Amino acid sequence: MRYVLVLGCFPALVFAQSAQSVIQAKCLTCHGSLRTSELDLRVLQTILKGGKRGPAVVPGNAEASLLYKAVKREGELQMPPGKTPLTPSEVTVLRDWINAGARWESASSATAASWWSFRKPVKPPPAAVKNAGWVRNPIDAFILAKIEQNGLRPAPEADRRTLVRRACFDLHGLPPTPEQVEEFVNDASTNAYEKLIERLLASPRYGERWGRYWLDLVRYADTSGFETDHFFVTAWRYRDYVIGSFNADKPYTTFVQEQIAADELWSTNMDLEGTLKLPKEKAESVNRRIGTSLFTLGSFPIEFTYYGDQFRAEWQADAVDTVGAAFLGLTVACARCHDHKFDPISQRDYYRMTALFAGSAEREIPLVSLFDVQTNTRNFPLLAQAQILKQMAGRGGRGRGARAAAAEDGDAPPPPRAAAPDPQRAALLQRLGEAYLRAPERYPTANVLAHEEVAPDTHILLRGDFKKKGEKVEPGYLSALNPGPPIDEPQGVLFVPQRRKALALWLTSPDQPLLGRVMVNRIWQGHFGEGIVKTPNDFGRQGEAPTHPELLDWLAVEFAERGWSLKQMHRLIMLSNTYRSSSVAGPESLQKDPQNLYLSRMNRRRLDGDALRDTILAVAGTLNLKMGGVGVIPPLTREEILAARMPQLWPANPDPAEHNRRSIYLQMKRSLTLPMLQIFDAPDTATSCPRRESSTVAPQALALMNGESAVAQAAQFASRIKKQAGESPEASVEAGWRLAFGRPPTAAERQTALDFLQRNSLERLCLLLFNMSEFIYVD
Repeated sequence: MRYVLVLGCFPALVFAQSAQSVIQAKCLTCHGSLRTSELDLRVLQTILKGGKRGPAVVPGNAEASLLYKAVKREGELQMPPGKTPLTPSEVTVLRDWINAGARWESASSATAASWWSFRKPVKPPPAAVKNAGWVRNPIDAFILAKIEQNGLRPAPEADRRTLVRRACFDLHGLPPTPEQVEEFVNDASTNAYEKLIERLLASPRYGERWGRYWLDLVRYADTSGFETDHFFVTAWRYRDYVIGSFNADKPYTTFVQEQIAADELWSTNMDLEGTLKLPKEKAESVNRRIGTSLFTLGSFPIEFTYYGDQFRAEWQADAVDTVGAAFLGLTVACARCHDHKFDPISQRDYYRMTALFAGSAEREIPLVSLFDVQTNTRNFPLLAQAQILKQMAGRGGRGRGARAAAAEDGDAPPPPRAAAPDPQRAALLQRLGEAYLRAPERYPTANVLAHEEVAPDTHILLRGDFKKKGEKVEPGYLSALNPGPPIDEPQGVLFVPQRRKALALWLTSPDQPLLGRVMVNRIWQGHFGEGIVKTPNDFGRQGEAPTHPELLDWLAVEFAERGWSLKQMHRLIMLSNTYRSSSVAGPESLQKDPQNLYLSRMNRRRLDGDALRDTILAVAGTLNLKMGGVGVIPPLTREEILAARMPQLWPANPDPAEHNRRSIYLQMKRSLTLPMLQIFDAPDTATSCPRRESSTVAPQALALMNGESAVAQAAQFASRIKKQAGESPEASVEAGWRLAFGRPPTAAERQTALDFLQRNSLERLCLLLFNMSEFIYVD
């Protein structure tokens, strides 16, 4: 099958917008009003006129253009000056713009709607390519066209062991078991790979892996941060809601709507309807409301609550910033204090957006029927008894006599606490334990968004200061995007606002240009390490231009046409030849495209902290795959606990099996990140994290070589090998390699490992495997 590319105004327009963004950001400091070397790059007329060295651009011929030669830094003239060149993608943008004719948008025409990401995506036909036999689906046509245009060839397909390992880590964040590897390697059917992808997508591990990406994006944590770092006691329900939504392949538009306004779109009461169980439809509506917990998890110092106006201003700003970053991929936060310096987002627009959240507030709601709430009061005597026994135990096993009462009132010192072996207190503690066991659990609740009695007015805050109120504004949207549905509200009467509903419908409107683009870019990033737009939270003028703009728009439209199914997008991407390519780079690829901008090969990626910890547990055979529930607090070493401001608020879970749960189920305390995860670039949960960093620092090696956790898991790994291989060194090496890497050792590796075992224990060999590059990198 051959694909034909129809070139028209769409690519030229994208090239113009992208090129102007690069020139504005990187060139105008010197070649704007200063006109260094008499060169003014602000308008096309002066660009074509040029400066002292002549015309800067020859439309249609980048190689003959002085501007392109300068940014390539291949000759005497190297721009920008200094040691920081333009990125390869920025150089490519300028080259493609010039070769496309150097179209330029004047100040009057370069309106908000003309910026490439603010225009509704149009589905272009895939490109014509020479090597049509390599194309499995349209993705390959778009990618191969760029590869061929740049004189490159695609890498060969990766071998099956590499593919199964890559696919498992991409969709599960876990290595394949030896059995999974062999099943795929030995499957002779023509659709073996397709069946592998389906098995992986059907597993609950998928939701845990891709839910982790989403939680990073929406700054999820179990505590508020800052000095008080108070707990969000039901935050874990939002985490489980996200995982469940991904596993259910909930349409992305529904997922967005639920988080913004489930209570306004799917409102329900909690009455029963002829049964003793909450009807299914009502239970689903209540579960949808957990999505709005997104806006109850922000990072706030408790001092904000001293002033109602300050807390409201900060909370609404956090809500808008999160919506802008997560759903729209825009830096709307820049417009809180003044009009955005680069994007068409005014301060007025910003506060119109915050007004959409005026009248909304956090509220704890029951997740059971009204009947269950009422009948739960029957248990009050049991709860009261347990509380009294607890108070008595705190007073050393004595009742509340006159002296004790006076002591509690501050008039006299309390009596001395009874000694721990005291029989009376021991008996009381036993009674307390029994009473606590009899006392039932409270019905489940969640903290979600609800409505205040009165929706307060919203004002533009001068310089973002809640004390300096400016003009009053009505709720609205970003004017640079589609106009959205009208928000008609009654005047002069109390009413229940439906503002978040309007926002949800605006975000998921078919005319919304950013929602689909931003999300497919995130999916692409999850599979290739980098997005088509490498600044996934900034699709504005300060962000990087897309490397494959036509492919991005094709994917965005395809996403909508496939019912906003994330799993279908995973299938589409993972079944392409582009995804299946080997990561081994040939000399030609390294020379012409060292950063792999054109994806002639797969990117090699290091595991993030969560995946690395989970992989160690999985290979050691200790990973507990229990799902859901309150965040687990794992034990810390004596040195690690010193970092806690209040160590008593880090009580390790008393069940050792819970310590080995997947990392996504560990408690995320903003003031104390689990050291193993922090060392490997855990995100700052105060703000949206679109992509985790991948640093290389000495503590990482120390943690894997000498850390208590790594050493303990190496011992467990050795025990697992011994159960399979007995005392045979040869069999132990074979088992170790298959468990850790999904393949048998080479002859050289086998001999090296056997020599190592003659001098060291199997536990030390297992620790060595944890520290090998192949263990922490995915090809």
